Amino acid sequence: MKFPGQRKIKHYFPVANRKKAGEIAKRVASGSHICGIDQTLVDIEAPVDDQFLAQFDLIKGTSCLVDDIQAEAIYQLLLNDDLISHEFAGGTIGNTLHNFSVLSDARSVLFGVISDPIRAKGYAYKYLSNTSSKVDLDILQPVSGPIGRCFTLISSDGERTFAFNRGMSNALTSESIDRDVVSQSSALVISAYLMRVGEGDTIDQATMTAVQYANESGTPVVLSLGTKQIIEQDPTWWLNFIKQHVTVLAMNEEEAEVLTGESDPLLASKRALEVADLVLLTAGPDGLYLSGYCDKAVLRETTNPLKTASVADFNEFEFSRAMGKSDCAEPVMVFSHIEPYMGGPLSIKNTNGAGDGALSALLHDMAANHYHQQYFPKSSKHLQSALCYSSFAQVCKYSNRVSFEMLNQHSPRLSRGLPEREDSLEEAYWEQ
Repeated sequence: MKFPGQRKIKHYFPVANRKKAGEIAKRVASGSHICGIDQTLVDIEAPVDDQFLAQFDLIKGTSCLVDDIQAEAIYQLLLNDDLISHEFAGGTIGNTLHNFSVLSDARSVLFGVISDPIRAKGYAYKYLSNTSSKVDLDILQPVSGPIGRCFTLISSDGERTFAFNRGMSNALTSESIDRDVVSQSSALVISAYLMRVGEGDTIDQATMTAVQYANESGTPVVLSLGTKQIIEQDPTWWLNFIKQHVTVLAMNEEEAEVLTGESDPLLASKRALEVADLVLLTAGPDGLYLSGYCDKAVLRETTNPLKTASVADFNEFEFSRAMGKSDCAEPVMVFSHIEPYMGGPLSIKNTNGAGDGALSALLHDMAANHYHQQYFPKSSKHLQSALCYSSFAQVCKYSNRVSFEMLNQHSPRLSRGLPEREDSLEEAYWEQ
């Protein structure tokens, strides 16, 4: 596994500090992969006119569900008129697992469905061909119909209309969840989308089965909220679900406000820590926050300038490592924040995937900690049970850097890892 490595306060990047072969114990680790559940789908983007929308009874600027017949008709017309500008694998957890594997060069495992048979240039083919080979798709459940399709139809004035067809993406069953894969994982990653199902769908039951396996084995459950529309339907249910089952919570500022009732990111994070052990909150142009717990006895003070907002000197202990609240003899809340890397990209090409990218960096750090613990269990790093390999501040920098990369490209999936030397820095920086 490539480790997250050391990163400086203003410029950060992953570095692979490889040890000599003789320094590594000759034993096989039981596993440092992560696993996740997703609605397998393909994102299709195309410019269209108002007549196209009217032809399929689509209301401009809205998001709507379409059935299999209508979805196939939309796709064929886009294909025949050569209107498709982008077509790539999607799904919030699928994107996160892909990006994790690209960053870490390590295995991840996806639970979901895939069309059987797979036809060349079909939806399932596009999904497979746009997913990292490090993502293990061997245990995908075969289904006899199409996977999900999400059409993003862009009008000449820039207005976006979304047409979503679930296909058979919600047909995953509990029988397809491998207990060993979940129990040996560094983390199980799920999203709120998995609980939004229709009549006859089974992916919610499969998700709860996986969560049960994770809770029983002590595998951290990581929840990405995904969209505020789902959370605002019943925030109390979600707070209870998180308290009972979830270790790490990832969300943006809008989802945080709906869940906690707090519009201030710091206060929302503080409220979320009442039900979760670690909270990643992306706040658009305001950067991102990472909040969690650490035992008072092992707190490490920051050497960075102290910051005060709704919480005074909130980053005072950001050099500490995140721990589960139950693992702390005297738990203390720790907060860290970072502004957008380099002020953000000059031109934002795509906002989809920035939060998923930040989460994939956090997952990389969590998996690195699990990996290191297996090879070097007597290391001073593991005198206390920690969730992450690096400090709050370091993980913030890494997540922030990956988010920048996602905003600077059209696809929500990385095609390569981060550079070990940033082009924006002078050569003298690397000689220090």
